[in-house]
Amino acid sequence: MKKNLRVLSYPYTVWMAIFIVVPLFLILFYSLTKGDIHNISSLEFSLESYKKVLEPLYLKVIRDSFLLALVSTMICLVLGYPVALIIANTDHKYRNLLLMLFLVPMWMNFLLRTYAWMSLLSPNGLINRFLTMIGLPRLEIMPGKVAVLLGMVYNFLPFMVLPIYTVLSKIDKHVLEASSDLGGNRLVTFMKIILPLSIPGVVSGITMVFLPAVSTFVISGLLGGGKTPLIGDLIEQQFLFSRNWHFGSSLSIILMVMILISMAVMSRIDKNNQDEGGKAK
Repeated sequence: MKKNLRVLSYPYTVWMAIFIVVPLFLILFYSLTKGDIHNISSLEFSLESYKKVLEPLYLKVIRDSFLLALVSTMICLVLGYPVALIIANTDHKYRNLLLMLFLVPMWMNFLLRTYAWMSLLSPNGLINRFLTMIGLPRLEIMPGKVAVLLGMVYNFLPFMVLPIYTVLSKIDKHVLEASSDLGGNRLVTFMKIILPLSIPGVVSGITMVFLPAVSTFVISGLLGGGKTPLIGDLIEQQFLFSRNWHFGSSLSIILMVMILISMAVMSRIDKNNQDEGGKAK
């Protein structure tokens, strides 16, 4: 039986090797070399690409990427937690309807959703036309960081709501009733029971929002108008336009390492929370 299961895993192993391991190896290889990428024999070991990352211009791009991703993640958490709590406490007859209405925008293409925000936020967009029509000053937020931040929050908010909702919907109602019977009001019940039990969903939501936000390039490219370059834009530029695969690969490796560190920190927080919950029981 075990042998048959092992045989069934071979196609997946080959798939992972071809589309995950090999590309990662190539990126690491190019990041540690210099020379003509079309002539492998001319390549030689070099750390110039990593030294180039330490230039103030590129350090600023990396800093802005992580700051915008962090701010958008926190905004998604502040907005998403109440939404998830409301949906989880809604009657079963309407819960699926609310979820469907919330998830309908995700059925659209990611690029189309971003273009929709362009039509809203652009200098001649719908919002500014409406403000002009009623005699109010125009909003000059696109291109810029505010527009990029709005695009991030809009596109990634469902990734915060869904994991939190999943955890909240599985909380045993008898535990909440016991808290009420013991004299706990809504605030006490939320702080002592609901919030601690929802931490795994919060951690998952933060991870699912932060990772795509820090590496995005479509949102910053369209809504930022080139004025707010992020590390994803920089990597895209190096591979597609500058043709500097060595520098692009070094940026990709650095981004991957930072993402892995972020995931390890969030995993550690989640593990500590579970350990504390186990001790409390």
